[in-house]
Parts: sequence; C-alpha cells; structure tokens
Amino acid sequence: QVQLVESGGGTVLPGGTLRLSCAASGFDISDVVVGWYFQGPGPLRELVASIWPGDSVHYEDPMRGRFTISQGASKNVVYLQLDRPKPEDSGFYYCNGKGRWGRGTQVTVSS
Repeated sequence: QVQLVESGGGTVLPGGTLRLSCAASGFDISDVVVGWYFQGPGPLRELVASIWPGDSVHYEDPMRGRFTISQGASKNVVYLQLDRPKPEDSGFYYCNGKGRWGRGTQVTVSS
C-alpha cells in the first residue's frame, strides 16, 4: 500500500532547528519527486521544497537558505530541516509523492 507519514513536528524556538521526516511505504521514495508543502492559517498548501530522482533539489524563495530537503541515506524517508524558523513558519507541513499526501505534522515556532 502506497503511504506517506510525516513526523517530527512540535514546538521550536525562533532561530532553532527542527527536522521533519516523511516516511514512505509501498514504493521507493528515491524513484519519484517528493515535495514538502506548508499550510498556514488559510486553506492553501504552498510548496516549500522538492527533491528529484538523482537528488537535485528545488526551494521556493521564502525558505531558501533556511530549510533543507534531503533523502535519508539508508531509509525510505525524505527530511525537511528547518533552520532559523520564524513564527510565520508555524503551521502544518505535508509531504507529497507518487500522487499521495501524508496527514501532515504541525510545527509551532514560538518563544
């Protein structure tokens, strides 16, 4: 069964670090494009970053330099590391791959 499960959310201090995980089952995550998306208070999910087969990556400008997407070396997982997050980065983070969405993980950036 094709499934994506996000984890790693929680509360982080502004300027801190948090690593989110997107674990895949039912397919090899390195064979598809995987995107991390952010949903704030509104209904829209915005692309944050994506990783492509062969490990090329793309970042949307607001997160460039602060977030890092990567694939686990030995696990069927894609990470999104949040460095120096801001309060406006608070919300739900979802991953998407092979046409599937996970249920999301919530991040709160607060002191």
